Amino acid sequence: MELTLPDLKIALDTAWVLFTAFLVFFMNAGFALVESGLCRAKNCVNILAKNYVVFAVSTLAFWLVGFALMFGNGNPLVGLTGFVPSLINGSSSFSALDWTSVPMAAKFFFQLVFAGTAATIVSGAVAERIKFGAFILFSAVMTAFLYPVAGHWIWGGGFLSTLSTPVHDFAGSTVVHSIGGWAALTGAIILGARLGRFDRNGKPHAIRGHNMMSVTLGGLILWLGWFGFNPGSTMAADSRAIAHIALTTNIAAAAGTLTSLLASWYMQKKPDLSMIINGTLAGLVAITAGCDAVSMAGAAAIGGIAGVLAVLAVFGFEKLRIDDPVGALSVHLVNGIWGTLAVGIFATVDGSIFTGANGLLYGGGMAMLKSQTMGVAVVGTFVAFASSAAWLAIKAAIGLRVGAVEETEGLDEGEHGMPAYVMNDEVSDFAPMAAGEFAMTNIPGTRRIVAENTAALKR
Repeated sequence: MELTLPDLKIALDTAWVLFTAFLVFFMNAGFALVESGLCRAKNCVNILAKNYVVFAVSTLAFWLVGFALMFGNGNPLVGLTGFVPSLINGSSSFSALDWTSVPMAAKFFFQLVFAGTAATIVSGAVAERIKFGAFILFSAVMTAFLYPVAGHWIWGGGFLSTLSTPVHDFAGSTVVHSIGGWAALTGAIILGARLGRFDRNGKPHAIRGHNMMSVTLGGLILWLGWFGFNPGSTMAADSRAIAHIALTTNIAAAAGTLTSLLASWYMQKKPDLSMIINGTLAGLVAITAGCDAVSMAGAAAIGGIAGVLAVLAVFGFEKLRIDDPVGALSVHLVNGIWGTLAVGIFATVDGSIFTGANGLLYGGGMAMLKSQTMGVAVVGTFVAFASSAAWLAIKAAIGLRVGAVEETEGLDEGEHGMPAYVMNDEVSDFAPMAAGEFAMTNIPGTRRIVAENTAALKR
């Protein structure tokens, strides 16, 4: 079979889309490392399990229901066609995705990893006190209904995409990060703070994470993954677009890293590594909406402001007594909002690959900023109410929060029956160490010696 030029283009586009989707999938590892490292060792297995299982749940929920609600042909509010799609030979049920020529299965997989990312964002904000089953159930609701319905409004041909000045969210500052952030916020509020996080007077007490090496490695993996997240959203091997988006993405991340470092150094008197890493992620979240629409200078400004906002938001949520163990709200919610609004300020037709309207700073007036603000407000209102209803329904059905004893002793033993780390002198059974001797074993909450000396055994 001889390939024509159009066939070759589709093949190259498909290879690019799938490669970038694989990078976004690998971001699950980054989230797992960041979140587990910023939490205590006694909850490490629980965090890892949530981040591992959530993508499996997202895959089935999005395939069965979510993809159709988000991209299926329907009305301005929701998609109504394409449930449980075969994805083999393409489908006329998803006209919202006709703009890219790659096979339908590639379109689905790329959108799936974004849905999984939105669900993963919730994990960190509710960490160290939520029941494992409750989180898994919410993740299914999130990727089957909440994320797809709001996403349809911007990406699926819904009403926010058909305004006279459409809402522009190229790779998901609102569609992915703010939706995940709003769901995380309502979950954190309904769950309440961890035991010991605030005293009776509301004074916060720091609860430190246990492994900053894990957090740092996770942050770097996420930074890498974003080169799939943003450039991959071209869904075509367009060299000029990919190069521009990769550079704006990286510049915003770098700016967020440095401004969060300076803000943290000023406010805490020492540069806090966790704040620096979250500043990087804040810059990445913020540039995601307009990575195609802003210049390099605009990307630096967006990322720089995001880094400062991330630091300020951590202390802001703390003052509101909202407990977010990993800073997910400061990164994804606050900077998802900022990044979406920033398009209306910094968008430039001449300095980017964007073909829409100029933003406020480039003579476009308030039109785009008004549309972006409307998008933020409408999506935020819907997700806040809908996710609250989901959390409360799950609470009524099976409960949300583990008991006080389990929270104190750790969710690893209480929810999973295993620790994340085992000391060298601890084994799971009475394994012989030498003739007549036995190792020490660790029983949850207790430590006892089961060794018998040789003389006693001989008797």
